[in-house]
Amino acid sequence: MVARSKSNEIRIVRMYDAPVEAVWDAWTDLEQVKQWWGPRGFTLTTHSKDLRPGGHWNYTMHGPDGVDYPNTTKYFEVEPQRKLVYDHGGHEDRPPLFRVTALFEDVGGKTRLDMTMTLPTPEAAEEIHKFIKQANGYSTWDRLAEYLEKESTGKESFVINRSFDVPIDVMYQVWADPQHFSKWLPPTGFDMEFIEADIRTGGSTFYVMTGANGMKMYGRAKYLKIEKPGTFIYTQEFCDAEGKLSRHPMAPTWPASMLTTVTLTEEGPERTRVTVHWEPYGETTSEELETFVKGRAGMTMGWTGSFDKLEAYLEKLNP
Repeated sequence: MVARSKSNEIRIVRMYDAPVEAVWDAWTDLEQVKQWWGPRGFTLTTHSKDLRPGGHWNYTMHGPDGVDYPNTTKYFEVEPQRKLVYDHGGHEDRPPLFRVTALFEDVGGKTRLDMTMTLPTPEAAEEIHKFIKQANGYSTWDRLAEYLEKESTGKESFVINRSFDVPIDVMYQVWADPQHFSKWLPPTGFDMEFIEADIRTGGSTFYVMTGANGMKMYGRAKYLKIEKPGTFIYTQEFCDAEGKLSRHPMAPTWPASMLTTVTLTEEGPERTRVTVHWEPYGETTSEELETFVKGRAGMTMGWTGSFDKLEAYLEKLNP
């Protein structure tokens, strides 16, 4: 979730399929936090960490372009497995960007993370929101979900979230109705046409995506579960024009079959969070798994493009 409960605040709420202790440790243990902290593609070096009120965490984030970003976090409140309050984004040569309040709550063995970033003014909050979105900063919390899943199950996965200002029933329709679905899902520069479409539990689809250069990519999906108000679970495979299994035309070592889980979460009467979870499905070779893991940045780019198109489509659908 990305929403402002107050005009000068940015709020993020996520549910993690892991106990509070595991989520807290992932945040506070130096060996664990370096596995996921920062936008996708970034790495982390911690220089020192003193996790107590008045203490500091000094670290450097290393961007995929080779640029280093030194940071100093100052802690104000530390309640183990319950609450963290700290200033974020500052360093010796600059003041912090905002204050973070992170609340950890047990919900039936899962963890609800409720974060609020507080800024001086509404204008500052809007600018920081744009900056974080442009820098793909919200992918940090997707990386945490992937890390927790791997620690718990050993599986590699890809997770991405986006919140939209529409009711959950509208969001459900743009995933369930092929006439809507085809308008926003294809990658930027591609159009999508369903050759066959039966979007229901046990149903399947066969479609073609056509690029501006005339390139065609065929695919098929089989829906394992669809459940209102917001669950879609389906497998996806590339295929040829006859519907026979084939490989990604530009990535022959991409897994032959993928499992997609889409979860819609109501965040208010007029706001819905979409969570997409991807993982290889069925027998997967080590080479295919490596291709999947290395492809997360590209997956983020692809889904971000689709979500941007969905956002624009929803604005036209609900002006």
